[in-house]
Amino acid sequence: MGFITNEWRGTEFFKIHDFHHIEYLVGNAKQAVHFYKSAFGFNPIAYCGPETGIRTHVSYVLKNNCNIFIFTTPLSSKSEMSNWLNKHGDGIYDIAFSVDDACDAYESCLSRGATGVKNNISSLNDEGVYKKYSIRTYGDTIHSFIEDSKYSGCWAPNFTNIKSDDVFKTEHNSLIKIDHIVGNVEEGKMDEWKEYYENIFGFTNFVRFDDSDISTQYSSLRSIVMRSKNWKIKLPINEPASGLKKSQIEEYLDFNEGPGVQHVAILSDDIIDSISKLRKGGVEFLDTPDTYYENLSDRVQEVDEDIRILQNLKILVDRDKEGYLLQLFTKPLEDRPTLFIEIIQRKGSRGFGQGNFQALFESIEKEQALRGNL
Repeated sequence: MGFITNEWRGTEFFKIHDFHHIEYLVGNAKQAVHFYKSAFGFNPIAYCGPETGIRTHVSYVLKNNCNIFIFTTPLSSKSEMSNWLNKHGDGIYDIAFSVDDACDAYESCLSRGATGVKNNISSLNDEGVYKKYSIRTYGDTIHSFIEDSKYSGCWAPNFTNIKSDDVFKTEHNSLIKIDHIVGNVEEGKMDEWKEYYENIFGFTNFVRFDDSDISTQYSSLRSIVMRSKNWKIKLPINEPASGLKKSQIEEYLDFNEGPGVQHVAILSDDIIDSISKLRKGGVEFLDTPDTYYENLSDRVQEVDEDIRILQNLKILVDRDKEGYLLQLFTKPLEDRPTLFIEIIQRKGSRGFGQGNFQALFESIEKEQALRGNL
């Protein structure tokens, strides 16, 4: 059975503050920017490309409150980024963390067996200090350490500011920051990556679910959640478990052609406002059957929200000993059924909606069946 523990059993090898940003590799960054602006309320704040002296790629930095997403498109078929895209399709390439000393964090990880990436940046000029050092993690995903607290320039070296046209400025939608980021790995590899985050980052495992916790009549999976000492970084890792039919994790691994980031959970401080505006912007969410709400009050006890509104918006609710949470998951955001986004609001709960797993999985399997992949 699954467990959740608040006990800290890790080792803080270096100071890590929070998620800094995530970076997507996409086939057409300009179009991706338009989608995330109109659908999710992000605004472009910075750009790099040929106009700023970068000949290999273009990158747009988008911001919504403390959420920062970067969309990058390579400009040559010979680029390693093009090879990444050809294999995986549009997806998240880099999960970046804010640290005090990027070089120290990088060297610390290398000393315990991490593999470095050759895209490091160390800039010291009139605008201050900017450093970025990266290491490899599951699949072709990387982690970057960003040091920019003493940098006063635009986003990063070789970037220029973007002034958003007020006519197209998006409406506030109560999205606050990244809550957690989930990776999918091959069967039998989950515990290897648990040990990786324990040994390289000093993180601790505070949630573990087995296939008896997360299953339907057709499929199942196993999951662990690694976290930093300050709780700001939470990284669930899933692996498929044997079932009668193909699980959502197996479908992901097939279409992503290997491990990678399955979804990003964005924290909301008013999920009713968030989901209402995201639906208005054209975001498609997984369906929740009306039967889910028939005994909801008995299952989760009293909540602040109107159950009728939650049912109308198809929002899921789960309670644990620390409080409750509300959540909802988008459908896959690209044609490959890989990456999606979760919207989550926490009312004390530090969990991940274990009580919703059955309803969520059944909804996912309906979508898989439509694609002929169940």
